[in-house]
Amino acid sequence: MDALLPSLPLSPDACYAVLQARDSRFDGKMYVGVTSTGIYCRPICRVRAPKRENCVFFAHAAQAEAAAFRPCLKCRPELAPGGALRWSVMDASKTLAQQAAAWLDGQTQAEASVEDLATHLGITSRHLRRIFAAEHGVTPLQYLQTRRLLLAKHLLTDTALPVTQVALQAGFASLRRFNAAFVEHYRLQPTALRREGKAKTTGLPSALLLAYRPPYHVDAMLEFLERRAIVGIETIDKARRSIRRSLRITQAGQGCEGWLEVTFDANRPQVRLSLSEGLVPATATVLPLVRRWLDLDADPLQIDAALATLPAHACQQPGVRLPGCVDRFELAVRAVLGQQITVAAARTLAGRFVQRFGTPLNEAAPEGLTRLFPEPEQVAAASRDDIASLGIIARRADALRLLAEAWPRLLINQAQATHEAAQRELIALPGLGPWTASYMLMRMWSWPDAFLPGDVVLRKQLATPGEPLPSPKRVLELSQAWQPYRSYAVMRLWRATTPPPTELS
Repeated sequence: MDALLPSLPLSPDACYAVLQARDSRFDGKMYVGVTSTGIYCRPICRVRAPKRENCVFFAHAAQAEAAAFRPCLKCRPELAPGGALRWSVMDASKTLAQQAAAWLDGQTQAEASVEDLATHLGITSRHLRRIFAAEHGVTPLQYLQTRRLLLAKHLLTDTALPVTQVALQAGFASLRRFNAAFVEHYRLQPTALRREGKAKTTGLPSALLLAYRPPYHVDAMLEFLERRAIVGIETIDKARRSIRRSLRITQAGQGCEGWLEVTFDANRPQVRLSLSEGLVPATATVLPLVRRWLDLDADPLQIDAALATLPAHACQQPGVRLPGCVDRFELAVRAVLGQQITVAAARTLAGRFVQRFGTPLNEAAPEGLTRLFPEPEQVAAASRDDIASLGIIARRADALRLLAEAWPRLLINQAQATHEAAQRELIALPGLGPWTASYMLMRMWSWPDAFLPGDVVLRKQLATPGEPLPSPKRVLELSQAWQPYRSYAVMRLWRATTPPPTELS
C-alpha cells in the first residue's frame, strides 16, 4: 500500500520511475520504504531497485520511521538535503508548519517540547499538532525524534565523537535514553555504526558529509564569497573547491571557537565539512548553519521554473544559490560597511575592522585564519572615533555602534518574526535604509523572496535596450513574476552583470 501523504511530490508510479533512474533532483523530497526488508532509502540509493509491489513512498524520513522502517546504511538518509522553507502569506497554516519543522531542525536541547514550539510560534499546541500533521504526515514529536536519531547516526558514522557526546549533541537527555531509542527504532546498537579510524585520516577530529540537489553552480558560490572574503577570517581556494573560515558559536550555553573547512566533492553532489577541535562540541549547531550558508537545501527544479521569465542572459544560470551566513552579526556589519562603496573597498574596511576589534584565533589553524569576528558587545563599547579612524565615515560609525547595542533584542534574531516586521525594525535603525535591510534579510535569514527594486544593477539588467532605466516601482512590478524566489533572481541578475557590480551585492 502506498503512503499517499499530503506532501508527497509525485504519484507513487512517478516516484518509482525516479527510484529506477536514481534521479538526484528528488533527493530529500521523497523516500522509499521496502516492505520485504523493512528498510527505507533515498531515491539515489545504489542498491538494486526493489520490485514495485514492495515499495511504499514517503515525503519525509519521519514518515518512513513512523511506519517502522529503518534507515539504509548504504545511502544514509541522514545525508539527504532538507526541504527548503517557502514562505507564503497565501497559506498561513502551511507556512507555520514549515516554520515549526525548521525550529525543530535547529533544536539541540533535550528539553525542547511541543508546548515550547507552540509558544514560539504564537499558536496553541492543539493547532500546532493539527497543521503539522496535515503538512508533514507525522506529529511534531515523531519528527523531532527522527531528526535526533538521524543526527546521531550521522555523528556516529562520520566523526570520532564519544557516544555520550553524540547522545547529548543530538538532543537526548541521557545516554540510557539514547541507547534505548536507537535500539528500538534501528534495531542495532549505536556502536555498530562506528568505523575504526574514521575522522582521523584527515588529521581533524570531525569530518561530515552534507548532500545537496544538483545542479549547483559551485564556481558562482566560490566567486561570490571570494570577492567578499575578510583577511584573517576566511580563505577560498577555487582550485580545491574549498572554503575555510574562523567561527565563534554557542551551543547549550557553552561558547566554542575554532575554524571549519567545507570542500565541494568533484564527483558527487555533496560537500565535506571538517571542524577543528574547538568547534567539535558544537557540531550539532554548526551543521544547519553550514547548510543555510551554502544553501544546500535549495530546490533547483522549483527555482528554475519560477525564474523562467528572467532575461535570457540571467535565466540560463542553473544552480546559482543564495549565499547565507554563519554569523548574522558579522553579515549585518558587512552590510553597513558596504553601503555606497565597491565590494573591494568594503572588504578592505571589514579587514581593518576585524584587525582592530576582533580577537585572535587561539587554536592552531591553516594559513590565513588568524582572527575571530568581533562580538556585538565589543562593537557597542567602541567609540565613534575608534571606528572612524579606520576610514569609516562618522555617520556609518554611529550606525554600527547603534546596531550593536540593539542587536540582542532585534527581531532579525527571532525565527518567529515576520520578514515585514523585521525589515521595518531594521529600517528604523539610524543609517539603515530599505536596500540594506532587504539585503540583510536575504542573506541573514536566507530569505528566498527578498528584492531590491532600487538597486542600480538590477534596474540596468531589466532595462529595455535604448530606453531609460525602469523606475524602482516598475522593477518591483516585474519582480512579481519571480515569487517566491526573487532573492535567487537578484543573485542571477547580479552575476549576469559584466563587469561585476561595483556596489555591495
